Amino acid sequence: MKSRFIHILLCGIVCTCLSCGEDRSGEYYALISTKTWIYETMQANYLFYEDIPAEDRLDFFEKPDEFVRSASSSRDQKNGTYFSHVDSVSMTRATSDYPTFGFEAAVVRTPSGTQTFRVIYVQPDSPATEAGLKRGDWIIAVDGKEISNNDYETYIGRPTKSHSFTLGAYNPYNEEQDAELYVEFDTLETVSLAAPRLVEEYDILETHTLAAANGQRAFYMLYNAFGEDSEQIQAALSAVSASDDIILDLRYNPGGYVATSQVLSTLLAPSGAIGQPFLNMTHNDKINRTETLDFDAGLLAGGTPLSYRNLYIITSENTASASEIVINCLRPYMEGRLYQIGTATFGKNVAQERFTDEESPLIELWLTTTLLSNCNGFSDYYTNGLEPDFEIAEDFGGTLGDFGTTDDRLLQPVLYHIANGVFPITENEDGNNENTDEEEATRASQGIKGCQIIYNPIEHKPKLNKLR
Repeated sequence: MKSRFIHILLCGIVCTCLSCGEDRSGEYYALISTKTWIYETMQANYLFYEDIPAEDRLDFFEKPDEFVRSASSSRDQKNGTYFSHVDSVSMTRATSDYPTFGFEAAVVRTPSGTQTFRVIYVQPDSPATEAGLKRGDWIIAVDGKEISNNDYETYIGRPTKSHSFTLGAYNPYNEEQDAELYVEFDTLETVSLAAPRLVEEYDILETHTLAAANGQRAFYMLYNAFGEDSEQIQAALSAVSASDDIILDLRYNPGGYVATSQVLSTLLAPSGAIGQPFLNMTHNDKINRTETLDFDAGLLAGGTPLSYRNLYIITSENTASASEIVINCLRPYMEGRLYQIGTATFGKNVAQERFTDEESPLIELWLTTTLLSNCNGFSDYYTNGLEPDFEIAEDFGGTLGDFGTTDDRLLQPVLYHIANGVFPITENEDGNNENTDEEEATRASQGIKGCQIIYNPIEHKPKLNKLR
């Protein structure tokens, strides 16, 4: 039933139209019908329905996504990210949404004020790969011009034509050297990128097995999104043996489909967890229902979960949503075997359900409908995220080693733990750093201090917990 206010609004519009001598009420019904449907859907299903503003404070002539934002609760957003949103039905993560070069890079300002692009990762089968760009490259000029704050979208986010990128080697300034002779970047080469095109975005960007200390092996997987294809996860993890450790790298993973997080978690769960509660999804008090997903043996190709030693999960402040489900829901079953390394996660403990309307066939409303908790009922990670067992941050101004190697800063404490059973000590009881002078010199030479991240595109990726 339509709200009283909407009826009053429509009646006012109709009367105005008729008074002009021409009945154009149908046009106005069309203008607000989608928002009316959104409003009524939110009143019935929205987790935070009590926070929806009164009808007379909402503009039913706004665009659908703007309307959802104006009607949303402050609890349904964080750090500029709105959880409930409207998508086009054509949106997909199989390929990029628009032509691209197929790589991600942060905008980094050096201590001297030079603006650069720092390559974070490169998608396979892309113009960037074909040109030879790789993780860690410093781009110091584009088409022979210096880089400014506002150049990300033009050259990386949404490029419209081919460009040439000048690569450089960064030389952090040392106070002992002659300032007049200091050269911040050595120019290496200029690479030309072909015209941007639609590029397949791989959920699994890297997998390999690496040798750890004491003859141990570790299986490494960089997983960047919980897409709908869970079979690729099963295929990738089939390489794991019972004596291996698993390193699951979720540092850039903003989430995706809850069903896929259930598959991954079931594969990684100990055998005793199969058939036990995996995730609780609690609706608002109007619906008054909690749905529980289990670690389901039916999701396993062979009927049994993986056999392995320990699970190490690498996280950052951009690890969100479905990624956090995996960590939060496995922890109760894997005490002493699950270790989180990196920084605290984003902190999104709610999920969005898809709603569609026959009269608005081109849009999908993804509405926050459930609070997420693990088998112990824990869901309190919105404010601080999920805290790591060992804290270490990636530095886009320092050395970015290849993923899953000893040069990768976030992997180093993992390998130390595999070898020694404990994480490295970083501070003594007085809070003073215990690193040696040599280690401090190494940190300084890597640019740990001084460079400033102006823009990190990973931070702006949608944080998704999607329920079909």
